[in-house]
Order: sequence, then structure tokens, then C-alpha cells
Amino acid sequence: MNDKEQGLTNTQTEKEIKSKGRRHFLKQGSKTVGVIVAASAAALQNATAQVAAPEWMRQPGSLPKGYGQPSKFEEKVQRVWGSGYATVSPGTGASRTPLQSLNGSITPSGLHFERHHNGIPEIDPEKHELIIHGMVRQPLVFSVQDLLRYPMVSRVHFIECAGNSGGNTLASAPLQNVQAIHGLFSNTEWTGIPLSLLLTEAGVDPQASWMLAEGADAAAMSRSFPLSKGMNDAFLALYQNGERIRPEQGYPLRLLLPGYQGNMNVKWLRRLKVTNEPTHTKDETSKYTNLLPDGKAHQFPFVLGVKSIITHPSGETTMPGKGFYEISGLAWSGVGRIVKVEVSTNGGLNWQEAKLDGQAHSKAAVRFRYPWNWTESPAILQSRATDEEGNIQPSRASWTAIYSPANRFHNNMIQSWSIAADGGVNNVYA
Repeated sequence: MNDKEQGLTNTQTEKEIKSKGRRHFLKQGSKTVGVIVAASAAALQNATAQVAAPEWMRQPGSLPKGYGQPSKFEEKVQRVWGSGYATVSPGTGASRTPLQSLNGSITPSGLHFERHHNGIPEIDPEKHELIIHGMVRQPLVFSVQDLLRYPMVSRVHFIECAGNSGGNTLASAPLQNVQAIHGLFSNTEWTGIPLSLLLTEAGVDPQASWMLAEGADAAAMSRSFPLSKGMNDAFLALYQNGERIRPEQGYPLRLLLPGYQGNMNVKWLRRLKVTNEPTHTKDETSKYTNLLPDGKAHQFPFVLGVKSIITHPSGETTMPGKGFYEISGLAWSGVGRIVKVEVSTNGGLNWQEAKLDGQAHSKAAVRFRYPWNWTESPAILQSRATDEEGNIQPSRASWTAIYSPANRFHNNMIQSWSIAADGGVNNVYA
């Protein structure tokens, strides 16, 4: 066949494809990954009207601002603040990230979850200092300007409150959305100084094995952590998502302990003390321990387990009719990199591997995606993550067998969303 004949054949094929029409390919597409939802009849009828210039094309737009803001049409995408301890300690509480309204894997700085123990201090960076002392050869004092001169690294890491998903440890499944249940979790790019660099400069005593980190908030929030972590991947963050970290995230300086429970990443960092034993502060003895069935508590459960959450579709949403949907969510592990996420649409009877969106980083969230054709039959959606160390996200039954019914921390059990025939999505235990 010559080029001319080939060209005629291609043209003929294109005409045949067009003649079969949109409906044929949607039917065929329901059997493949590449399904695209058909436009509604009303939308097709209005196609001609859409050609006319809308009102915002008929006049000049507004001038740029010095600092960009989201569209006013996205004002509803906000954190939700809860202050259960405010009567005891003003400024104490948490705000949750609206995971159901986000996509990709990076959380915008303004939507990163918050957890405060006595409010957000307003710290003058010209007066703030970081002290490194204790079992070191030479105690060091740094101004913020001093720290800004050091070599820096940029890494993507998640931060998750140890109490995240605690509502799902209750006897009955809370009828809430993904933000209310799992919103004490965010994933961003952090830039700062490897802690090992400063510890080496201070000269650590060979007998030392622990460190104490203390914040400059009114609660002097403080936690102990192993020196080995400080010499490994810990760093002092000065930037978040390319800009200086915000006050609610620890401005001008916070500690980053990748993969460790959230409040160990001490904000407004003012002091690091090198010791040979844990300090047993109020924030690591009165809470942030895991209760066991025999009444004992597991102290210092630093590392967060492998976990995943389906965010689309998720609780308190409605699926508008049968057809193609992309099941999507986030997966992470405090141990390392996520290597696999599986999705079930029948409550765990069968599992199919989802596609990881982009490169998975160590101790960072990765988005997963799975194509699904919903037939309007009731379904239960679940996701199950596996990390590079072979850890697999546990079922609800497996997790509850390990801990006391009163334990609210470190919940990484599989999340289940039920879908009713009418498209309503709710949190359930399965």
C-alpha cells in the first residue's frame, strides 16, 4: 500500500470513528481504564451558547496582588477548628485539613493542619534564638540570621498527629467526612538545615543517646527523641513550600523528625538539649502513649504506621449517578516509601492494585488512583497500602486486637466508605 492509499485509509477510518459516535465509545470505554464521562444532553444542547463570550471576557480583570490568594469561589475550602480543651488552656485545639477538597499530594501551606497546646506565639525573628546544650563539647546559640547562612536541604515529608483518625477507634462509626476523621494530616515540602550538621559542630558526648526539643510557645511544648534520629534525617525547617514557614507552623523555626508522630516535630523551636535518657515531659507521659489491652501503656511509640485513605469519593458526599469514577486518595508510612496501594470495591473481598501518581518519596504521602465503573449497586470502598519494609496496612480487626478499646492514638486501620444505591457515601466499619 502506497502513502496515498494509506492516507485515504486513515481518513476513512477517522470518518468511521466519527460516524459511530460518542455513545459507542463510551460503551466500549466502560470496559477499559480510559473511560471519560459523557457530557450530559443539556450540556451538548448548550454548546452553541458557550461560544458567546461570558461577562468576564467583556471587561478588564483586577490587578495582581502582592501576595496571591485563592479564588473567592473556593472560600469554602478551609480548615475546621476544634478547641475541646480551650476552657482548660486557652488557644489549645486543632484545625483539620480539607482532604476531600484537595488533589495531588502537596498540601497548601494555608491548609496544613494545626495542633496547638497554648495558642500561636508571635515571635520576632530578630530576637529569637536556638540553644544547643547538654552533653556537648561546646554549647551553641544561634540567631535566625545565623541559621539562614547554613547549607540547606529540601524534602517532602508528611506530618500526622498521633491522634489522627482517633474517631474511628470508637465503638460506632462516626458519620463524618474525611476532613473530620483524618484531617490531622498534611504533606508539604520543607527546607532547612540537617540537625546532624549542628550537632557535629557542637560536639556530642559519646555517652549521649537522647535529645530534648522545646518550643517557645506559652506551653513550652517539649518532647524527647533518640539522638540517633537527630543524627539521621532530622532537620530544622525554616521554609515550607518555598516560603518562610507560617506562624501556625512554627515560625521562625521548627523541628522536623520525618515519620515520627506529629507533636514531636516541635514548633517555634528554642532549645535542643543532648542527654543520656528521655526527659519524661508532661507531653510524653500524660498523653501520646498507646494503651494496651492489659491496662499498660506503650510509651515512646514514635514511628507512624503505614496508612492510606480514599479521599474521592469519601464520607458525606454523593455520587451523581452511575458511570465512571476515579477512586483516589493518599498513602504514607513513617518507615519509608510507599511501594503499593490496593483498592477494594466490595469491602475487602477482592483487591486490585492502584496506580501511584508520580514518584513516591520516603516518609511522604503519594496519591494513588484507580478507575472504577459504578453500576449503582451498593459498594464498600477500601484502600490498603504497603511500604518498602513490607509493612501492610492492618484491617480494623487486626488493629483493635493489639490495643485497648480506650486507645485513640496511632490508628492506621483500613478506612471503609459505604456507597448506597442512591450514591450517598458514609463512614462504616467493615
